[in-house]
Amino acid sequence: MVVVHHLNNSRSQRVLWLLEELGVPYEVNRYQRDAKSMLAPPALLAVHPLGKSPVIVDGEVTVAESGAIIEFLVGKYGDGRLMPPVGTAQRLRYTYWLHYAEGSAMTPLLFKLVFDRIAANPSPWPISAITRRIASGVTHAFIAPNLQRHLDYIEAELNSHAWFAGEQFTAADVQMSFPLELAVPRAGLNAGRPKSMAFLERIHARDAYKRALDRGGKYDY
Repeated sequence: MVVVHHLNNSRSQRVLWLLEELGVPYEVNRYQRDAKSMLAPPALLAVHPLGKSPVIVDGEVTVAESGAIIEFLVGKYGDGRLMPPVGTAQRLRYTYWLHYAEGSAMTPLLFKLVFDRIAANPSPWPISAITRRIASGVTHAFIAPNLQRHLDYIEAELNSHAWFAGEQFTAADVQMSFPLELAVPRAGLNAGRPKSMAFLERIHARDAYKRALDRGGKYDY
């Protein structure tokens, strides 16, 4: 039985979704973020030395990192599903988007979160004024342009292909769900990029996605 160590409002939700797509039985061990710091609880350190989620345990095997978890689960339980055949152009795209999601897309989104929190930090004046000015400068000069470049790139790719790996839904779409869902509240992703919004509508309509929300609980970005 696969055990998912599931942190609320986190990347682990897409692991539940993948397991639902594969039809693999699983258990959910739930963890709650600290209400002030929003960090994972220390209890996750007993599962993995970094104390982060997602982490799965399958028998004697413990796997962390979303991309590694997806590769492990699809390789072991997919039976050829949710992954294009080796040697095809679709497989290369699949591998690319599987790594792009965390390696490239998430970086400016995380920077945006950090600098938004710096700007909102209730420090005494004049420290608050200085930190807000620094955060605003970094956001406008570096973070915002990078976010828009990534969103333009993703929109163009989805304009050329129905799904990220090609014309068939794959686990790469599961992996790419998190940065795109996060981009709505954090990066201003909206109807101005219709292909990206249509992608989100399609994945939200999938039965497996809905079942995963029932198991893991709705999450708030």
